[in-house]
Amino acid sequence: MKRVLLFIMTNVAIMVVLSITLRILGVDSILAENGSDLNIQALVILSGVIGFGGSLISLVISKWMAKRMTGAVVITNPTTNIEKWLVNTVEKQAKIVGIKMPEVAIFPSSAMNAFATGASKNNALMAVSQGLLDNMTEGEIEAVVGHEMSHIANGDMVTLALIQGVVNTFVVFLSRIIGHIVDRVILKNEQGHGIGYFVTTLVSQVILSILASTIVMYFSRKREFIADTGGADLAGNQNMINALKRLGQVEPEALPEQMAAFGINDKGGIMALFSSHPPIEARIAALEERGSGVMGVHS
Repeated sequence: MKRVLLFIMTNVAIMVVLSITLRILGVDSILAENGSDLNIQALVILSGVIGFGGSLISLVISKWMAKRMTGAVVITNPTTNIEKWLVNTVEKQAKIVGIKMPEVAIFPSSAMNAFATGASKNNALMAVSQGLLDNMTEGEIEAVVGHEMSHIANGDMVTLALIQGVVNTFVVFLSRIIGHIVDRVILKNEQGHGIGYFVTTLVSQVILSILASTIVMYFSRKREFIADTGGADLAGNQNMINALKRLGQVEPEALPEQMAAFGINDKGGIMALFSSHPPIEARIAALEERGSGVMGVHS
């Protein structure tokens, strides 16, 4: 629940900041036409600016935020055998999936996890935890790396950012419509917008953001199955299955929510609608259905 709230509040905070900025610039004042009726066209434009603005800002700064929040250290000059092997593995897979070499990093965590992020598939970061390197076989690590490289190659970061932008736009639009109705119909405020409008808009925005996040998480779960398939193609179906089984044996340590949707593992629990990842069992079952005849790329 803590991660869900962090995710929601991060997006709400960005939208609020943009909203305040536009209000200071005088843009929000055009929402009231003749002091009584909403200018719907202006509201749609404003909602789009705020909704997509927050999502795109998060996307642009995602690599910077990921490094700061996880302590990930980019491997610029591999010195150990595992660092050399990891960089070579990523480089090999990058050529296979047809993308530019992403930054490769290791973050200090005893938990087995990994994530990919970045503004585009040719400007990405792929990071694995020290715990994953210490506890998985090379074949399993290669499968996890393949999973993350598939996220990058499929453009999942941009796809989810655009979905988040659409969702944010509807949240902003509907929350202001609700605020306007409460202000005019219930509170009978006939000129301008009173305190009722602003309070109602803020409360509506938070509630709608919670509900709307389930839409983004639904698409995130769908992308996980596709990334698992990509990891299986790059490292072998059984290696991907083994990696997921190993992940299922331990309680995962949650990544910061900005990266969770592109990680290899995540907590599910009873709040499945808010989970960015499907259950491990469902992912393994999907791979097993592909059969043992799937050919992979092995190191």
